[in-house]
Amino acid sequence: MEFDAIVVGGGISGCITAAYLAKAGLKTIVFEKEPHCGGLINSFERDGFLYDGGIRAVENSGILFPMLDSLGLELDLVKNNVSLGIEDRVIRIESLENVVEYQDLLTQLYPDQADEIAAIITKIREIMHYMDIQYGIKNPIFLDMKKDREYMMKEIVPWMFKYATTVGKISAMNEPAEEFLLQYTRHQPLLDIITQHFFQQTPAFFALSYLKIYLDYYYPRGGTGKFIKALLDLIDTHGGRISTSTKIAAIDPDHKIVTDQDGNQYHYHRLVWAADQKTLYRLAAAHLPAKQKVSADIQGRMALLDGKRGNDSIFTLYVAVDRGRQYFGDIASEHFFYTPSRTGQSQAGPIPYNASRVEMEKWLEKYLALTTYEIACPVLRDETLAPPGKTGLIISVLFDYQLTRQVLEMGWYEEMKQFCEKRMLEILSTSIYPDLQQDVIHQFSSTPLTMEQLTGNFEGAITGWSFTNHPLPAESRLPRIMNAIKTPIPGVYQAGQWTYSPSGLPISILTGKIAADRVIKDLKTKK
Repeated sequence: MEFDAIVVGGGISGCITAAYLAKAGLKTIVFEKEPHCGGLINSFERDGFLYDGGIRAVENSGILFPMLDSLGLELDLVKNNVSLGIEDRVIRIESLENVVEYQDLLTQLYPDQADEIAAIITKIREIMHYMDIQYGIKNPIFLDMKKDREYMMKEIVPWMFKYATTVGKISAMNEPAEEFLLQYTRHQPLLDIITQHFFQQTPAFFALSYLKIYLDYYYPRGGTGKFIKALLDLIDTHGGRISTSTKIAAIDPDHKIVTDQDGNQYHYHRLVWAADQKTLYRLAAAHLPAKQKVSADIQGRMALLDGKRGNDSIFTLYVAVDRGRQYFGDIASEHFFYTPSRTGQSQAGPIPYNASRVEMEKWLEKYLALTTYEIACPVLRDETLAPPGKTGLIISVLFDYQLTRQVLEMGWYEEMKQFCEKRMLEILSTSIYPDLQQDVIHQFSSTPLTMEQLTGNFEGAITGWSFTNHPLPAESRLPRIMNAIKTPIPGVYQAGQWTYSPSGLPISILTGKIAADRVIKDLKTKK
């Protein structure tokens, strides 16, 4: 079969790419190796409770809303409010002025570091200002030069001058957040409490802007999976095809053919790879193009990816509770970052790789008591997402893939899951949600291995490449993001969270649109 464009990977980026291609009238098909599209954006139901299996909310960043407008998609979005809590103190992030409450919260916990905290807050305000400029407009990539001409002239042109003066300042704060903060404080618990809910070595400009970003979160009524459903419906409406449970097993770049696991062959004019990059280059290397330079470039890319790690993954506990939504709403918002102790997770010590089960359990016990919990309460956004008078909670902590893999190989993977579930409930029951354990209706959990299995994400990573990789195997310079979709393979582009760093939903949407635009331009020129 022959297609104008083949998209491999049915996550958010692949679906965005396919939506634009199909809407442009190109014969398009999406191949997704799992039974369902969506990847890290999915919802599922258990005993009348709806849970989100990946991200807990969607971020605008000047990208989401313009994308919906340009595709003509209607998505019922409600504001996703965020709270921050440490021990028995909780603040709700409702405006940029809540940074004052955040400063007060930190100062109450660490009074001896009051001056250091004040200096950090001043820097956070500065970074938030820069990010407000960066994301404070409708991203021009989604605008129509004719239809949006007035907006382009009144908003985009003046913004370009502001952006030009800030992009260098943002890039200058690319060092890991904790290292960046060492110029303000050496107090480890304070450093931990500010940074420990971010991935290892997250860039300072990204981590320290989150009080601003929290204000830009929304939730699709009915669950995050509604977002993917809307895109799939649009693709179908415009004649695009979706082929799930289809794994691409071979790529022949010279003849522009992909082969699935059953031996079926599909010819493409352009291919967009919105899946794991290591798989792309492994398959391409098996049928190296005839041109020597192209072959060398592919092999060079393989060498660059060799040994590179995925970003942090998560352990997630799903809990149904016999308590009404009002109980949880009185404590915090529907999206809650909670740290049960001011001590800081560094006190748990390094991750005990290659240790005994007893040593691992001791470390997990400490880590889970000190780390930061991301708690989502879907029923606070949409009261239909749980039975009346009951509540479903999605409780996550950052969790190491390599440690989880070692536990599996040692033979106590299921026991580890039960250990973590029990410990997490104990901690929350003796802190922010007194006696929560006694009202649990059901509980179950997922690990980094679950994320890897269900989404196909390398090492269960939830936002692409780890910041610990040197060099990063993805573009990380914002002015060059338009080039992030390029590959050394002729006729093949890439999109999604593996193509740009730091990654996330907005970048996945953005690179999907850029890839689609490039394919449309290529094929229009060719015709």
